[in-house]
Amino acid sequence: MTTPVFLAVLASALMHASWNALVKVGLDRLLSISLIQVGCGIIALFGVAFVPLPNAAAWPWLLVSVILHIGYNIFLARSYRVGDLGQIYPIARGCAPLLVTLIGIALLSDQPSALGYAGIGLLVLGILCMAFPGGRHYRLEHASLVNALITSAFIAGYTLADGSGARANGDAIGYVIWLFLLDGCGMLLVLVALHGTRTLPQLGRHWRVGLIGGALSLGAYGVTIWAMTQAPIALVAALRETSVLFAIAIGMIWLKEPLRRERLLAGGLILAGVVLTHWG
Repeated sequence: MTTPVFLAVLASALMHASWNALVKVGLDRLLSISLIQVGCGIIALFGVAFVPLPNAAAWPWLLVSVILHIGYNIFLARSYRVGDLGQIYPIARGCAPLLVTLIGIALLSDQPSALGYAGIGLLVLGILCMAFPGGRHYRLEHASLVNALITSAFIAGYTLADGSGARANGDAIGYVIWLFLLDGCGMLLVLVALHGTRTLPQLGRHWRVGLIGGALSLGAYGVTIWAMTQAPIALVAALRETSVLFAIAIGMIWLKEPLRRERLLAGGLILAGVVLTHWG
């Protein structure tokens, strides 16, 4: 992985942690996530005039990814309803790179180097170590764990689909614009189907947060998809999970959350994984 790609993925991780922090806008979790995804769709709508339609080879990946993103959003909202943010987020994000690596090796012949594998392993270990001392209690409820793992499976699925789709399209930016336009429309339809049109005024009252979060989300994932056309998908997916570190820093500085010794140790493992991933 080259240094520009490495730095771009780190910037993507920071943007990802930032939009997750914006989810706390006083709405139901599904409403908050839908608000940001609709914001992505509105921004993408202005971008479709400047990009061509996706190639025929990219459309199957694009449609599969939209379905997987909607599933991810729904189960992420469910996870946050039954579990602590400090536990759910690291587990959901930490398991995904391992799944991406295993599937990528089996189906895509996408092989990182030995150092890359070591970096992925340390990143996953560090993120999972960060999860268990992260909540109000040490015992993780069964429902929380199940929802977090399902969320992680959706993350792995759409990561692989989008990495393959962007490569098939030959234009990462165009692929991202169309993905977020379709995803925003899909989430809006799902929200109306589940809660009716009465939820729409609530989204309208928080439109600024939706647009800011949407811009961060689109930028974060857009950079990630571009990076997956420049480096092995498994390495990019693992490095992106350094967003956990940025989330902790945001929580400590702006939300005044305590920083435990266990989290410092886990942070060290993640940083070591970042270094090895870069050299891999």
